[in-house]
Amino acid sequence: MAPDSMTQAIPTQLPADWRDFFALTKPRVMTLVIFTGFCGLLAAPGSIHPVLGFTAILCIALGAGGAAALNQWWEADIDAGMKRTAQRPLPAGRLHRTDARDFGILISAASVVIMGLGVNWLAASILAISIFYYAVVYTIWLKPRTPQNIVIGGGAGAFPPMIGWVAVTGDITLMPVLLFAIIFMWTPPHFWALALFVKTDYANVGIPMMPVVKGEKSTRRQILVYTVLLAPIAIAPWYLGYTGAVYGVIASALSLAFFALALPVGLRDTAEGDTMKPEKRLFGFSVAYLFALFAALVADAYLTPMLMA
Repeated sequence: MAPDSMTQAIPTQLPADWRDFFALTKPRVMTLVIFTGFCGLLAAPGSIHPVLGFTAILCIALGAGGAAALNQWWEADIDAGMKRTAQRPLPAGRLHRTDARDFGILISAASVVIMGLGVNWLAASILAISIFYYAVVYTIWLKPRTPQNIVIGGGAGAFPPMIGWVAVTGDITLMPVLLFAIIFMWTPPHFWALALFVKTDYANVGIPMMPVVKGEKSTRRQILVYTVLLAPIAIAPWYLGYTGAVYGVIASALSLAFFALALPVGLRDTAEGDTMKPEKRLFGFSVAYLFALFAALVADAYLTPMLMA
């Protein structure tokens, strides 16, 4: 047999490259994390040196990426059984699990230390809590045990704007707590909309997501409940006097649109061959909602003083 033929007959496993490690950080999710953290930093009263501001956002990104890598290290077998996640680096065999674990620990630890030394230790402490919350409390404890995993675990993704705010101010007041609460209440309707149209994946791997354990009707009802609870919290910074009318008007309009899209999801039943368009529409809008809401927060912080001058 010719050498070329022998080479083609033996499959060769290529070593992991930087794209596989980057994929471990869940870059799509990280985009939202970085954006809300950046908005929290920009909207906070006071100022921060641009280098320190960049350092804070870099640390938020590293911390989120590290927690995501640890999540994928722990859930590699689960990801292999789900169509949505089967091509991630670990289930696809492009990375060793220990490499993912070590990578996650390394960049998580680095993010906390750099944040503490470069910015302030309160922001670093909150960042450490957020990493532990996602990698351990949510991934290892909550997710495989309770259909309330997303409700309680929503706190993990709610920390970034608080961290950005504290990076500037050095303390925790009601406003960063409200920013935390907005994302905390936004997470269940956002994620359950997704879970409704990928529930078979979760059922196949034994993850007790709400549609699998409690059924679609209960999930749809709770999507509506959390959407209604989200609206006053999203508008709260305005009527409590922390923002101006720019934020208040945009937040009110966005929350009304969110409810308008959640209502048909909450009231409908799934038919045979259903394409789940209302659920997919709600999921897509929920992402845009959070981006727009936090962009409005920053716009208000800069426009309101100009309008009042």
